[in-house]
Amino acid sequence: MIVVTGATGTVGGEVARLLAPAHPLRVLARRPERVTVTGPAVEVVGGEYADRDSLDRALKGVRAAFLVTGSIGEPDDVRFVEAARAAGVRHLVKLSALAVTDPDADDLITRRQRENEAAVRESGLAWTLLRPRAFMTNTLSWARSVRDEGVVRALYGDAPNATVDPRDIAEAAARALTEPGAHEGRAYALSGPAAITAAEQTALLADALGKPLRFEELGPERARAALLARYPQPVAEALLHSAERQRAGAKAGVSPAVQELTGRPARAYAEWARDHVAAFARGT
Repeated sequence: MIVVTGATGTVGGEVARLLAPAHPLRVLARRPERVTVTGPAVEVVGGEYADRDSLDRALKGVRAAFLVTGSIGEPDDVRFVEAARAAGVRHLVKLSALAVTDPDADDLITRRQRENEAAVRESGLAWTLLRPRAFMTNTLSWARSVRDEGVVRALYGDAPNATVDPRDIAEAAARALTEPGAHEGRAYALSGPAAITAAEQTALLADALGKPLRFEELGPERARAALLARYPQPVAEALLHSAERQRAGAKAGVSPAVQELTGRPARAYAEWARDHVAAFARGT
């Protein structure tokens, strides 16, 4: 039995979809009605990390677990680790972020991710850490302006980032969860095949859509205002700090780990764009 958390999200949902056809699978979800994965041995448990009873139900009889957390203020990784240890879970596969390896990354989000990794590494259980770069799906935030105006707006359009397709992250997670003994005690840096800028992504998206798109540079103040409209100030400032590191080249490095884990090259942004044309097209 494998447990997947975050199954209503980008990576966790894809992990569950990959595992469901061939593995006994239990999904822990705060909103079970939003879980769409099905399979011959899929069970959905409603609950959350702060509810120990629901964690105990989800983790009973489980061999391995995929752990996704997103709270800045709650000790969700500690809660999950304690319940997993009590339930006899043998292997935790944790979704983290590659920024934890950068000594210049000292923002709120990255500090929290380091704490979460420490909770997993010090759990006494076997562990695997998946550390991706930014998700290619982050560019779905451009969909409305692309549809309505033919414009992409972003901060630092010439800043490179070796963005990764979440499908590659999910496949790496599925391998780690289902190949006992092969991945314990390892941390994988997951990237795309090349660093790419927002301006270059805009051009590739235009090619996929078959229409011209214009890239518009957001200055720091406009970017800050946009982020503050969506996030609390500490989170917005952390994201701006992350953007500055990207501008300085801190996110341009490419890793071979996707190929190492999956046996095939990481997907490029051009492929991702072709596969997601519908999200950017009018009428969607």
